[in-house]
Amino acid sequence: MLKIKAKSTNKAKSLKDKKVKKTKLKENLEKVEKVKKNMKKIAKLLDEPVEEAAPEKVVKKSKDKAKKSKSKNKSHKEELEGLKDLDPEFYNFLKQNDKELLDFNLMDSDDDDEDADEDSKEKKTKGVDSGAESDEEDEKFHKPSADLEVASDESDAEEEIETAADGTQKITLNLLRQWQLQLQKPHVPIDIVRKVVQAFSSALASVSGDDSKIATFRVEGAAAFNGVVQLCVLNMHPALTNLLGISEKTKTPIHKLKKWPKVRSCLRYYLMDLIRLIEHVSSPNILTVLLKHLHQMAGMVGSFANIGKTILKRLIVLWSTADETVRVLSFLCILKITRNQQVSMLNHVLKAMYLSYVRNSKFVSPNTLPSINFMRRSLVEMFALDLNTAYQHAFLYIRQLAIHLRNAVILKKKDSFQSVYNWQYVNSIRLWVDLLGATHNKPQLQPLIYPLVSIVTGAIKLIPTAQYFPLRFHCINSLISLAKQTDTFIPVLPFILEVLNSTTFNKKHSSVSMKPMQFTCILRLNKSQMAENGFRDEVVENVCGLLLDYLAHESATLAFPDLVVPTVVALKQYLKKCKNSNYSRKLKQVLDKIQDNAKFIENERRKINFGLKDTSLVQSWETKIRNSGTPLGIYYTSWLKTHETKKRRQAANTDDINDYDVPMIKRQKTDKKANDDGDVELFPSDSEDDGLNDILKDKEDGPEVEVKKPTKKPKKEKKAKKAKEIPAAAVEEEEEDDGADAAIDIVKDLDMNDW
Repeated sequence: MLKIKAKSTNKAKSLKDKKVKKTKLKENLEKVEKVKKNMKKIAKLLDEPVEEAAPEKVVKKSKDKAKKSKSKNKSHKEELEGLKDLDPEFYNFLKQNDKELLDFNLMDSDDDDEDADEDSKEKKTKGVDSGAESDEEDEKFHKPSADLEVASDESDAEEEIETAADGTQKITLNLLRQWQLQLQKPHVPIDIVRKVVQAFSSALASVSGDDSKIATFRVEGAAAFNGVVQLCVLNMHPALTNLLGISEKTKTPIHKLKKWPKVRSCLRYYLMDLIRLIEHVSSPNILTVLLKHLHQMAGMVGSFANIGKTILKRLIVLWSTADETVRVLSFLCILKITRNQQVSMLNHVLKAMYLSYVRNSKFVSPNTLPSINFMRRSLVEMFALDLNTAYQHAFLYIRQLAIHLRNAVILKKKDSFQSVYNWQYVNSIRLWVDLLGATHNKPQLQPLIYPLVSIVTGAIKLIPTAQYFPLRFHCINSLISLAKQTDTFIPVLPFILEVLNSTTFNKKHSSVSMKPMQFTCILRLNKSQMAENGFRDEVVENVCGLLLDYLAHESATLAFPDLVVPTVVALKQYLKKCKNSNYSRKLKQVLDKIQDNAKFIENERRKINFGLKDTSLVQSWETKIRNSGTPLGIYYTSWLKTHETKKRRQAANTDDINDYDVPMIKRQKTDKKANDDGDVELFPSDSEDDGLNDILKDKEDGPEVEVKKPTKKPKKEKKAKKAKEIPAAAVEEEEEDDGADAAIDIVKDLDMNDW
């Protein structure tokens, strides 16, 4: 026990001794610093220039300075000697490490002072010569004025002036220039990149007013904000590539590079701030600049899975709703990001893009049609990246189309019909037709051709009335393009020729249309539109165009004469009934070209020496005939050129006509008995509400047409007639009974959860 107590006391003493030594060392260090300060002051006094004045004053000043320096040197010497008694250990330490401090030569200063005195005496004796020498010295040395301030480094001055009380540093244009020069160096310091990222986030916080983040910089004014954004957009990507050592030859992924851990955190914050800025910008010009910068940075987005999803969501919104240039740039960014991270991102991107395509293709007009076509083509390109994953999505969504069609056929209700007969359904059919046509060389998606064709034909047969002729033509056009691109035979001709046998089409028109009607952006027609002559003109144009389009593709096949027989018979029967010379002339011209092509193929078939079982020889013969040219194919190319020019002229004229709303005037029926005065109002004024409402009703419902009263039939015949009516006709009657509401094209929203 005694030994343990002795050891503890020894330890306590050693700790006390150590503390005493530490305090002594601190005191000695403070003394050394005071000594060094005194030495600096003495050196400054010795190095000061001698002012020009009278020789006596100069001598007095030099003597006073010498006395002061001697006193200071003596005090310094005494302090150094006192160290021997106070702390001999520290004195020995200074001897070993800093001999110059102890060997401070006092004689040199005394000698310098004596030399100065002698020089002043010599100047006194010389007199005039000393004045001349002083003038020469004035010319050699420049004397600064007393108003000048002490100069310092620019960066130090800016930091002192622009630093606020809260510790934030104000962003100035000079600071941005310095950062720009440092970012453009081949070896970029990581600290500058971090400072620029912090400045970018603080700039966004200053605009959005978000005080949750602690800002290290303060951005005030539009010039500073634009300067920070411009610095990041122009210099951030090249600076990061130089810092990471990325070049065109580097094939290693970015997250495996050596310097990636240093850049990862600041780059993550920068990308989040960049997409936040893109979300809040509405100007298309600024969006184009930011999206170009994001396209450069797209290769680095793949290393952040969570950030990539948020960026893709915002880009898909811009791809489906923004202006044309912004749409294109956002699609390029989507494509680049998904290619770099295809395994994890492709399913998410395809689903989100398809849903946004269906959501934004609800209404079709001449203004929205180009954007819908762009979305469809770009989405086809995205699906073509990986056909195995594309098959899963295409199978699911085509099956959903079939479910909607099945419900419409079984339920036979208005809502179920509207779930099929809308633009979303038609545009989704167009998308899958384009996808199957673009990938016809690869076998992954070919099994989906038959179910898609059956869905389109079922949609045509659902309500086969004249009211939905535009939808029929859109579906037939999709089938023809699918048959062309995939080289499959699809029986399209019966659906085209059924139009000519429609009763509403063969009726005489009761009104004249002011402008030509086009089915490009129409799915269904109302009663007033079907009563116009423009309806019949457009139907005949579509029948001729679709017949020529389909038969020109089949004109080089070996079975063309056999394929055309029902078409020739149907056209001849219609020409016998047709009383309109314009319609009969157009259809007669098409019929003549079909017969000429059939005779040409029959003459070429007589020269064949092989059997029909040799499919390779049959295909080679058909390609030879197609390359040489057929009569129907040559006629179709010339007809297509004239048809396109005609459509362009019509579009240009309709824009001029749409500016003028020509009202229809209705003559009021007057009772002679009621108007005893004999005054009859022929043209009611527009100021009266009743007359204006009548004009608007006439615009919606069309002109009045005399209708013959049907003869009375027995009740048994009426019941039999009702039993034989098809459901489509019943639907048409229900819609016609709605009055003014039937003229509006009602489109139902598809449930996105079902999709």
